[in-house]
Amino acid sequence: MTPARRLAVLILAVTVLGGTAAGYTAWAGMRAPARAGKDTPARAGKDAGAVRPGRLVFRTEAGRIAGVPLTDTSAEPTVSGLTCNRFSTAAGTSICLAARPGPVAMTDAVIYDRSMRETRRIDLAGIPNRARVSGSGRMASWTVFVTGDSYNAGGFSTWTGILDTRTGYLVTNMEDIPLTLGGRRHHAVDVNYWGVTFAPDDNRFYATVSTKGKTYLVEGDYGAWRARTIRENAECPSLSPDGTRLVFKKRVSGDADRPWRLHLLDLATMRETPLAETESVDDQAVWLDERTVAYAREGNVWSVPADGSGTPVLLVRGASSPVAVR
Repeated sequence: MTPARRLAVLILAVTVLGGTAAGYTAWAGMRAPARAGKDTPARAGKDAGAVRPGRLVFRTEAGRIAGVPLTDTSAEPTVSGLTCNRFSTAAGTSICLAARPGPVAMTDAVIYDRSMRETRRIDLAGIPNRARVSGSGRMASWTVFVTGDSYNAGGFSTWTGILDTRTGYLVTNMEDIPLTLGGRRHHAVDVNYWGVTFAPDDNRFYATVSTKGKTYLVEGDYGAWRARTIRENAECPSLSPDGTRLVFKKRVSGDADRPWRLHLLDLATMRETPLAETESVDDQAVWLDERTVAYAREGNVWSVPADGSGTPVLLVRGASSPVAVR
């Protein structure tokens, strides 16, 4: 997307959301250093106990981050003071996406350490959508909607960023990554990325890209800063802990109320398997272990075996944005 088009998208977003100021901060700061910020709800009193190992962490209906034992998800949750729209955590690093009140849609992407102390804060233009931390805790990624709030809405635009918490290097919008589609370098103004998931080496990653009305699964190389499409019709991938399989949502229907179904992709054979969850899931699933994934559906968190067997199991009512802390 060219700078002129990027500015036009932001102006449209401001118009749609009823704003009065130009929301150019995020694109002007592409690859700029992150900075500490001011007090917002995301800085409220936090409780590291909610995100300790062995817990299923999630966002409550009130927006608070809470946790229950993975061995007993019906237990009374430990509720923190942290308020987020999206949350992810791994190996002592957490990311909280918090919508910032105001006439223009803005998001704070806040990084926390093992003690839930804020270490970085990144200002983003847009509406919180996806968040993910790599298994090592080194890499963090997020997606915000610049316009609209649903993949079903026409004309949406996403900005997806990646932060290397070890080096501090920040990419606030990865749309400039060189993309190979069908074996050829692809250039288009409508390229959008979302839903990053990281391999165990913290260099290889997978994500969704949309262009020319189609979605693709892409494999990316962070160090070389390049990406290539490897499959069509795959959204919001989630890589297994061993890095051999992906769970993703596949568009299986033109019905706007039931467009997707979760599938497993074996990366060695590229064979896909539909999961036993037959309801439409608009979420980036997470792996509870090597055999089971969890996801949010209709205001609750569910789990299902990742091999297509079994049946969905309700884990937590009134919850979203699940993540297993191992």
